[in-house]
Amino acid sequence: MPGVGVKIYSVFFKLLLRHKLQRVAKLCDAIVVAVGYRLAPESRYPAAFDDGVRVLRWIAKQANLAMMSKVGGGVDTFGASTVEPWIAAHGDPARCVLLGVSCGANIANFVTRKAVEDGKLFDPIKVVAQVLMYPFFIGSVPTHSEIRLANSYFYDKSTCILAWRLFLSEKEFSLDHPAANPLAPDRGGPPLKCMPPTLTVIAEHDWMRDRAIAYSEELRKVNVDAPVLDYKDTVHEFATLDVFLKTPQAQACAEDIAIWMKKYISLRGHEFSY
Repeated sequence: MPGVGVKIYSVFFKLLLRHKLQRVAKLCDAIVVAVGYRLAPESRYPAAFDDGVRVLRWIAKQANLAMMSKVGGGVDTFGASTVEPWIAAHGDPARCVLLGVSCGANIANFVTRKAVEDGKLFDPIKVVAQVLMYPFFIGSVPTHSEIRLANSYFYDKSTCILAWRLFLSEKEFSLDHPAANPLAPDRGGPPLKCMPPTLTVIAEHDWMRDRAIAYSEELRKVNVDAPVLDYKDTVHEFATLDVFLKTPQAQACAEDIAIWMKKYISLRGHEFSY
């Protein structure tokens, strides 16, 4: 499917209404695949992360089946078609971007690492970039923002620590677990220099902001394109919750993300970086 003008854009959102997905698709001129991953505490780690990996593999399967269908394949063992027609007709697996919001950003980053680490598992998918919107990163050593904004708006730190306790099993609970802290010493996975371009969105009054900034700084140290978009007078989820969607910051954020992404997913490349 190389050369097709529409892109695949995988989004890891927690609670997204249909109109939000349509807005993303329109702004980015992309196919949106939204992942309804399993939630804790009913499904603990690594369930949600595994769901993200499965969806990326499903997209890869769609690309392979679409190519097979051109030569008479693309059917399962029972003879029923397994090709998603819209992706088959318009998707380009070589221009895939993973985007995640809050804990979804942790999932997106994990799946991106898996795609980098074992590209053959996702062939012919190529993750060309990722977007992390106020990622749910944490760590055992508090940052300045974690101390200063621990009791800040919307999500306070104690609530988020409880969320990690519900997500991780009692045996493996740690604020430096690789799922929680992407800069943990024992995180494993591919080196940061192998990661694709990574755009990070942060909010002024979000206690998690410093951790996201630190991750971006480490990526830039190894020459990965990793800009940070910092929005004033905002809180966690400022660009994705219904109550905030019409604010100037939320609208600017969506447009800023689309402009940056088009550098990597547009057939015309940097002509769209305006």
